[in-house]
Amino acid sequence: MATPVITVENLSKRYLIGHRSDGGNGRVTNLRDAVTHTARNLGRKTLDVMRGREMLQGDKIEEFWALRDLNFQVNEGEVLGIIGRNGAGKSTLLKVLSRITEPTSGRVTLHGRVASLLEVGTGFHPELSGRENVYLNGAILGMTRADIRKRFDEIVAFSEVERFLDTPVKRYSSGMYVRLAFAVAAHLEPEILIVDEVLAVGDVAFQNKCMGKMSSVARESRTVLFVSHNMGAIKSLTKRSILLDQGSIAAEGGSEPVISAYLMKTLDDKKKALKAKDLEPFRRGEKREGPAKIVAIHVPGRGQDAEMLPEIALGSEFSIEVCLEVTHAVAAADLCIILFNADGERVTTLVASDRGTGLSLRPGERIVTVDVHGLYLTPGSYYAEIWLDPMIDGRSCDAIFEYPLLTVANKGLITHGLERPWGSVFCKAADWRVDDSKAAAPGALTL
Repeated sequence: MATPVITVENLSKRYLIGHRSDGGNGRVTNLRDAVTHTARNLGRKTLDVMRGREMLQGDKIEEFWALRDLNFQVNEGEVLGIIGRNGAGKSTLLKVLSRITEPTSGRVTLHGRVASLLEVGTGFHPELSGRENVYLNGAILGMTRADIRKRFDEIVAFSEVERFLDTPVKRYSSGMYVRLAFAVAAHLEPEILIVDEVLAVGDVAFQNKCMGKMSSVARESRTVLFVSHNMGAIKSLTKRSILLDQGSIAAEGGSEPVISAYLMKTLDDKKKALKAKDLEPFRRGEKREGPAKIVAIHVPGRGQDAEMLPEIALGSEFSIEVCLEVTHAVAAADLCIILFNADGERVTTLVASDRGTGLSLRPGERIVTVDVHGLYLTPGSYYAEIWLDPMIDGRSCDAIFEYPLLTVANKGLITHGLERPWGSVFCKAADWRVDDSKAAAPGALTL
């Protein structure tokens, strides 16, 4: 019988967010309002201190539940995938499981040591060298100096930072940070390994190396929790996954059906966005201010029915239109469109500046069209990541992520019923022939 290593029961995490009633402009209309506002804030902050709560700015308090009533178990030797859109609660859950953040209610039971790789630099002291941080992390995990010394050479070889081992880690690049941090977390043999999307910082070769290491960790009966936006990585590494949506578990079970539920949820979001003509659900991070903004995305000639994605036939070429709202003229802009398949694997990258010059954008509404020739996508759904950059300073004006762009369907081009793994690119023209073997000796018997 499988032994639960992680048990989560009725877990919730609440944050209090302060808002200013004046909208944040700091203006008060008269002396009475100023005195009342100051007194109210002083009284509330005094109560916060007396109750041991964090002091918040503003005179209005909003409750935000990052996690709400989560219940699940993870067994020994299991690799569990955790997926969901940004803001769904994935990182908060991992911080609670790593004992970094205290839950508001509920309980978590852990059996064994926990090593976490949550974000660049987590658990590292910037003034210490890479060598010293390896020993520091081992000590935090409860290991003796002799145990760490046994695995030290493996850690250094895996991380590929031996030349910089005695350099303070504050001088490391983000990729070097991640390589050393993952090597430490994986090789110091914790019973539970928690890995967030931070692996995306590393290069492709190192990501593949980490995937292999996590698989070997699971084979050693250790438990792995893995968060990623790369559905291909989730599918290949995990058998069971959890989908989080607004702090709650929206789906749980086999990785393939959970991934399908996640993609359908993204599709539903697109339908709502199309109806409202709103791209905000597909923007991430801080708000960007620039001379131009992406306001719409279309596949022309394929219909724009909000109830379904634009569909093209297997073997067809297609175009993509990106509608821009330009407030200030841009002499040379760059537009980058990255296509991903349903597994989150990159299919191709289309870059406007590859033609040698940038795009000239005058103020007003502009439509940038890219006609995609010679790229024949296989049946399935495809998503786009779009970046708009002025080529002068390189800072992004706008960026759209995980935008469901189109589907490809086999409409009779392939008529036999053979099931095959399609991959992502379809070869439209392939000539097949059978020739006599040139190695046959003269006079040899030919069957």
